Amino acid sequence: MRVLLVGAGGVGTAITRIAARRSFFEHMVVADYDLSRAEAAVAALGEAGARFAARRVDAGDEAAVVALLAEHRCDVLLNATDPRFVMPLFRAALSAGAHYLDMAMSLSRPHPERPHEACGVKLGDAQFEMAAEWEKAGRLALVGIGVEPGLSDVFARYAADELFDHIEEVGIRDGADLTVDGYDFAPSFSIWTTIEECLNPPVVYEAGRGWFTTPPFSEPEVFDFPEGIGPVECVNVEHEEVLLVPRWIDAERVTFKYGLGGQFIDTLRTLHLLGLDRTEPVRVAAEGGAVATVSPRDVVAACLPDPATLGDRMHGKTCAGTWVKGAKDGSPREVYLYHVVDNQWSMREYGSQAVVWQTAVNPVVALELMAAGVWSGAGVLGPEALPPRPFLDLLTAYGTPWGMREQ
Repeated sequence: MRVLLVGAGGVGTAITRIAARRSFFEHMVVADYDLSRAEAAVAALGEAGARFAARRVDAGDEAAVVALLAEHRCDVLLNATDPRFVMPLFRAALSAGAHYLDMAMSLSRPHPERPHEACGVKLGDAQFEMAAEWEKAGRLALVGIGVEPGLSDVFARYAADELFDHIEEVGIRDGADLTVDGYDFAPSFSIWTTIEECLNPPVVYEAGRGWFTTPPFSEPEVFDFPEGIGPVECVNVEHEEVLLVPRWIDAERVTFKYGLGGQFIDTLRTLHLLGLDRTEPVRVAAEGGAVATVSPRDVVAACLPDPATLGDRMHGKTCAGTWVKGAKDGSPREVYLYHVVDNQWSMREYGSQAVVWQTAVNPVVALELMAAGVWSGAGVLGPEALPPRPFLDLLTAYGTPWGMREQ
């Protein structure tokens, strides 16, 4: 397998560190708009970087991405950029005849009249509209294969296959007890992506009703997370699992709730109130009469620390998981399938902070399954469309076991 990895930020760099320890691929090109970031990711691998090469590419330039795939004879493109670049990379992979993986799907657009009741353009709609083209090309676009979405969807498939006869609800629940020394507000993941998913209207799925939306931060609940994290208040957030799970799994209801915390929610609300969550460029008069055109959200991201650099100051654990309620053999059952990463462990073992490492390990596992022919197919598929047990077994073999708790 020859891989083009686009994006050498925190997650992309963690992908290289995880993949360097595995033998399933022949060559990996690490490409980024900032060549120095790609070069730094490869250089950090030392002797283990012999199978890697650093290149510069603009993820929004489809022709350049197609040319890079052809130059290095890559048969798969792994997208580790933010969601703005999903569609150009998705189209470039199809044009080049390559398989494709991402960890976040094409962007949504709220309903213009009823944003907190009805869906407008949903996450992933633009990708699923091209499913027939991928099927015709005989290529696989495996979408949403990070941790959430990704491992959470694998958990849902596992529960449906092996743990339940009937599912009332699949609820993704994400929480952590992470703190960052020296910062009152320091997101552990891309603030650009965090704003997008937290301030957009959350989507909920119900059988018979389909997908619908609610106001941001709706339906708060306290969820008790395992391995010492404890109770965390979680709220509805827009996320891909709610759009993916019902396509392949029969469930009465699908939700996603994120443990954000009151301070985080208040900060996001303030950003929205001030218009600093906007992506449309605004003209700003600079000193001396110069005028700059900038996106308010990009300014917010530039003012905050890079999440990839926070590992040395970060303490605690992060938990991603899937709560499932239903019945087995005629009796009620509830389980929470989960994956916990301790920041101290991920920093010591890989030099990557817990949240980005937990996201990065899953596409590498998926690539290995694809290289072995265990995961295969054509079209646009979510992780729940593929057999879960090989994924969970290989994830454990990577030294990062998952757990299950009866509720």
